[in-house]
Amino acid sequence: MSIFTPTNQARLTNVAVVRMKKGGKRFEIACYKNKVVSWRSEVEKDIDEVLQTHTVFINVSKGQVAKKEELTKAFGIEDQTEICKQILAKGELQISEKERHAQLDSTVKDVATTVADKCVNPETKRPYPVSMIEKAMKDIHFSVKPNKSAKQQALEVIKQLKTVMQIERAQMRLRISLPSKDARRLKDKVSKVASKVEEETWDDGNLEMVCLIDPGCYREIDELIRCETKGKGSMEVLSLKDIKEGDSALD
Repeated sequence: MSIFTPTNQARLTNVAVVRMKKGGKRFEIACYKNKVVSWRSEVEKDIDEVLQTHTVFINVSKGQVAKKEELTKAFGIEDQTEICKQILAKGELQISEKERHAQLDSTVKDVATTVADKCVNPETKRPYPVSMIEKAMKDIHFSVKPNKSAKQQALEVIKQLKTVMQIERAQMRLRISLPSKDARRLKDKVSKVASKVEEETWDDGNLEMVCLIDPGCYREIDELIRCETKGKGSMEVLSLKDIKEGDSALD
């Protein structure tokens, strides 16, 4: 029976098709748009919010329902909801060429925005405009991947952008306090990890340092202070990004 009858046709107007080939046959399910990605990322946990119908099709657009014997042969089970879940997990989401381009353009913008937010020109200490980052990404022919997060791809593209422009991660500014017992020994270790030591104040053997570090080194310094001072040292983040005065701070 076709699901495209007058009583339920409207329910399937906003349809996203997920397709899977198994046992030499093509199987499809009808889902709500934008819900497939939410299900796969475990944001959406209610299957009824994802599936338009718990029916497996050979062809959704033509309303051709898969036969029970075909499903049993291919999946080894009869439960259509469970089969839908398998297709949802491993199938390929079908989107139009127009939607695909829109999705890629949106991802490019997200990646470029993340890079602009996390990086600066090392000479001026100012962030680059998003449009300039986008242009540079095109120049190095960086291909965005819709199944990877903007943050992951931003970290990848930063390394590649260094070949065509002056760019580096914006530095974090930290205040580090070291007890007299460990101060001299740890000062050298901290200085090696820090990009720059801006201030160094000694008081009765205790040391207070203000320094800039690459955000990727934060965990290393945090662990160093906690373990080597047995909790007696401390570290405070003064600013997440070292940007030139007069610029608006970035979250």
